[in-house]
Amino acid sequence: MESGTGLTSEQQCGCACSGAGSAAQQESSLRWPIAAIESLLDLPFADLIFQAQTLHRQYHDANGVQLSTLISVKTGGCSEDCAYCPQAARYHTGVENQAILSREEVVAAALQAKESGATRFCMGAAWRGPKQRDIEHMTGIISAVKELGMETCATLGILKPGQAAQLKQAGLDYYNHNLDTAPEFYGEIITTREYQDRLDTLEEVRSANINVCCGGIVGLGESRTARAGLIAQLANLDPYPESVPINYLVQVEGTPLHGTPELDPFEFVRTIAAARITMPKAMVRLSAGRRQMPEAIQALCFLAGANSIFYGDKLLTTGNPETESDLALFEKLGLHAL
Repeated sequence: MESGTGLTSEQQCGCACSGAGSAAQQESSLRWPIAAIESLLDLPFADLIFQAQTLHRQYHDANGVQLSTLISVKTGGCSEDCAYCPQAARYHTGVENQAILSREEVVAAALQAKESGATRFCMGAAWRGPKQRDIEHMTGIISAVKELGMETCATLGILKPGQAAQLKQAGLDYYNHNLDTAPEFYGEIITTREYQDRLDTLEEVRSANINVCCGGIVGLGESRTARAGLIAQLANLDPYPESVPINYLVQVEGTPLHGTPELDPFEFVRTIAAARITMPKAMVRLSAGRRQMPEAIQALCFLAGANSIFYGDKLLTTGNPETESDLALFEKLGLHAL
């Protein structure tokens, strides 16, 4: 376990003291047992934030924030049943299907993002996984964006053997593939893809020496234990992801999760802090849901260790704070772009 977390010996032990058999022993052998992360989430708010901020300063520029811009290169018509997603073909959400964008369209968007201050350009496609012709199209786009001097990231779904290596050869720096939630809650959110499918894709990415961008969504109706379970899954990857996006559910009418009781925003801040403490070297990103957060909550997230945001007025199909609003908030908080 990383030093400097301030956990007591009881918290570090997690469930090892229960003596409940092999399951408990397996849990206690992890770098971050779920019980230890639950203990973090249970701390008084000020104590938790202090621990997270202290550790954040050991590894990162305390006031620096990395800016990423996300574009949908292929929208709608996805065959999956992710209960939060407006791009699933089976839900009626008003999202229009859009064929894959041309290289010229994507490069133009990347250039605009660079001129606005973004250093990483992320490209997402709504499908279960890419066919070989899709990989060939995307490798051309990745190479062109890379030539602009930007970091490149792609989220293209499940990868087949060999596809990650092709993306790496084209110049891909990061591959995003979120776990979404804890394994125990996963079946409540998605039935068309197994949890192991996600882990297998992450292994393909690692094998190709591409940086891993992997996080999840909170506010799906999960318990605090499930949020701890998500953080545990991420923190116990070997190595843990270089980039960890934490999404606050954006409820879209027509999806099964529309109408889910909203998560208390302070619980979201706690989740950010737990991610920072358990994955101290990672970039922890405020992702979807920032538009519905008051500035004060965003400020607490930065205090809790978030040091990356999606930058621009749209995330795939949902809204995001406008560039001017983000720059104004940075000015108020004394933050600067990395």
